[in-house]
Amino acid sequence: MWIARRQFGDDLARWQAAGWVTEEGSRRIQAEIDGRGRGPGFAGVLAILGAVLLGFALMSFVAANWQEMSRLVRLGIIFAGLFGSYAAAGVLFARQYDAFGHAAVLAGLSAFGAGIMLIAQIYHIDGHLPDAVFTWALGALATGLVSGSPPALAAAAVLLGLWTAWETGIAHTAHYAFLPILAALALTFHLQRWRPGLHLTGALATGWVVKLGYVLDGGHAHGIVAAIGLAACAVAVGWMVLARRAGRAGRGEFEIRAQQALAWAGGEDIAASVLGYAIATAFAGLFALQFLEKTQTGVLVGLAALTLLALVAAIIFGLVGGRRGIVWLGYVGFSVEILAVYFKTVGTLLGSSVFFLIAGLIVIALAGLAWRLHRAEDGLRGGVA
Repeated sequence: MWIARRQFGDDLARWQAAGWVTEEGSRRIQAEIDGRGRGPGFAGVLAILGAVLLGFALMSFVAANWQEMSRLVRLGIIFAGLFGSYAAAGVLFARQYDAFGHAAVLAGLSAFGAGIMLIAQIYHIDGHLPDAVFTWALGALATGLVSGSPPALAAAAVLLGLWTAWETGIAHTAHYAFLPILAALALTFHLQRWRPGLHLTGALATGWVVKLGYVLDGGHAHGIVAAIGLAACAVAVGWMVLARRAGRAGRGEFEIRAQQALAWAGGEDIAASVLGYAIATAFAGLFALQFLEKTQTGVLVGLAALTLLALVAAIIFGLVGGRRGIVWLGYVGFSVEILAVYFKTVGTLLGSSVFFLIAGLIVIALAGLAWRLHRAEDGLRGGVA
């Protein structure tokens, strides 16, 4: 992060020297950037990693079933670690050692999880094991909201992912109870304006949907996954188009209300993130249909063509909209698809030479389109200059 800030400072000085930014504008931009939260830094990262290791050490100590200690001593150790960590976090936050404060919060959450396991062990509580993880996740979420600690919120998201995966593995069916929890978690992260948290919920949602293909219809519901992903792509693209039009609309009441609603929902940036996860979901479903199911050659060719066209469309959309993440996601998916189709069809009726001829023509056409878009963008910049 400090490298990016230093580079931005150099660029800002160069823009001011070129007359593109006024001195007052440069000062205000720099003040806003300096006012934003900085990353944890190297020392903070080490502190957080150390807290995680200490937490695992504590949980391993509990799991060892320390029979030589009395119940009171065991509980005392756990609660001392819990409240001691939170007290240390409060002192560190007050002294503006935020990175070390977050590490102390994580240590307290580890003690909380160890306490859940210890109490169940002491009193021989035989319950539904995923419920313990869910309780731990709720405690992490509450701690993150009260303390304003992003690592605690991230821990809550990870624990909720573990909870739904465990529930799905036990029941061998879709865990629908996870959906309202995930929606509430995403809303919490959105209200907190914590973008990494939104990416965590996006990853959790993608994993949950992809898992549907392996638990519904005897593990052959990958078509549902592909359909959900493609539908989400359409919604995200429409969202981005509306957000862009709302930003350019006039002063009509409808346009103003639409712009306000889209701005609250996160606007085009959030929609672009949703599109990325939707592409990953659709690709996972289509990939499973082609290479994990028993598919005839004709059906395989059709699905491969659909997948390649969808990925090309994603790349073009990313190029036109300046969304580099979507472009690279499309490139990676395109490469994986080509390699998978080749290994699946080499020596069959499709013929490897014909396949690579068609794929090569598609790639060349894509390169030509990208070149024309690049030239058009340069021409537009020259006209503005």
